[in-house]
Amino acid sequence: MSDSSNRQRLPLMLAGIFGLIFGLVAWDLASDYSEGVDPLHVAIESLVLALSGMAMLWLVLRTVRQRRHLGDLEGNLDRARRESIRWRERYQDTIRGLSAAISEQFERWGLSAAEAEIAMLMLKGLGLKEIADVRGTGERTVREQARSVYRKAGVANRSALSAFFLEDLLAPIEAAGEDEPAACERRGSGNSQPRT
Repeated sequence: MSDSSNRQRLPLMLAGIFGLIFGLVAWDLASDYSEGVDPLHVAIESLVLALSGMAMLWLVLRTVRQRRHLGDLEGNLDRARRESIRWRERYQDTIRGLSAAISEQFERWGLSAAEAEIAMLMLKGLGLKEIADVRGTGERTVREQARSVYRKAGVANRSALSAFFLEDLLAPIEAAGEDEPAACERRGSGNSQPRT
């Protein structure tokens, strides 16, 4: 049975259980009343039943809402995965070329194989702890290798490392009514030549 059909049946099952409990308690109250049990006792049981019913109904509605939210999240995740696959398939040659260009730049900087791997993982957005987990090394080792990458690349940090590769890939932001070179120079970039 699929998760979606289970998700659709859950509210019905909970409503059935709730209805059964309500029916049994109502039968108990009716039999107490017909046997001449003190009306105060019946009133207290009725109040407890009403409060319990409201609490159970609240839990059922909360569970249903959480399930729907979970279903929405799963749908969004599925759409994002499909879009990612389509994007990767469409730009696979570009991605391979970009990876090769990044690897060539790592070689020009003289990065070791470990440093190049760490630099690539940092460019992919992994944190130092995640990189340590992926590589099976200590976080301290990764931190030192990252510092070495920054030193050899001549950059200050991860953001600067990412910017090194992204700057020439992204189209410049032009100010309204300005030509591109003037806008780039004011931003401090004016360098359109590839870096080595």
